[in-house]
Amino acid sequence: MGEKPLKTGSGEVVVLSVGEISRRIDDFVREYLSDKSPATVGTYRRSLNELLRWISIRRRPLAFTVEGVEEYKRYLSESKGLHDVSISTYLTALRRFCQYLVDIGMLEVNPARAVKGNRRPSTHSRQVLTTDEVDALKRTIKPSTQIAKRDLAIVYLMLHSGLSEIEIVRSDVGDLEQTLMGWFLRVQGKGRTVKDQQVPVDIEVVTRIQDYLSTRRVHPEAPLFVSHGHRSDGERLNTRSIRTRINEHLSRAGVKRSGISPHSLTHTAALIWLKNGMDLEEVQSRMRHGTLETTMISFKKQGLLGPAD
Repeated sequence: MGEKPLKTGSGEVVVLSVGEISRRIDDFVREYLSDKSPATVGTYRRSLNELLRWISIRRRPLAFTVEGVEEYKRYLSESKGLHDVSISTYLTALRRFCQYLVDIGMLEVNPARAVKGNRRPSTHSRQVLTTDEVDALKRTIKPSTQIAKRDLAIVYLMLHSGLSEIEIVRSDVGDLEQTLMGWFLRVQGKGRTVKDQQVPVDIEVVTRIQDYLSTRRVHPEAPLFVSHGHRSDGERLNTRSIRTRINEHLSRAGVKRSGISPHSLTHTAALIWLKNGMDLEEVQSRMRHGTLETTMISFKKQGLLGPAD
């Protein structure tokens, strides 16, 4: 059975059989993923194969609607029992596949675009914060003092830009740049000798940084974050100081637990991006991983991907 329009109250909904979707997936992989790595192609292929299995199990074609995608998401969560990262991965693959169907004229709109990943993990993961814990941490740091404004800016950089402690320590004021494509921070990661990577910085993060910098007299070569202690005032902040401050805030927010450390904020960034619908390749790029496989291995180490995923 091929393409079969189904009349609904709002117009026509495209309904495709397993065979038709399988053929379109082959076309999608061949035409849209030709420049991707084998690991990336394999991830998309496995994710979309799960879609085919689900359609076969339920024994009726898939209606390409928001409701249809939400039904598939419930299947992944409730019947398959997948972790949040896996669900977000499968939805990302479906979102890209639906966009392909839009581009070739089979769909008018992408129904998967309106369906995001789960709001937060249903259970505590070993190395990431839940949405409620992220909110609690932010509320705990009230930007009423210079130090609090600094700490809040650091937390935002870790949670929403995925920066590590060493990247934050090495950053200078002049590394933060605005371009036609938005704001970026030039960073020097662990094991690197130069600042050869650009990290996108969302406007909410830029606002927090600027709020902190407004309390200092700065020049481009000055450290982005400095100590404000009596003996070390104005000196570049070090990783030990960052860890101490973040751990204090995690404890005060009531979210400090086994497996949660300051570095957990960096891991949490990837989960936030996936839940917001960011493509896997973009998450890989923002995490500055060499391959998508590295990104997925990282998720498994964090306990976000189970053995059945």
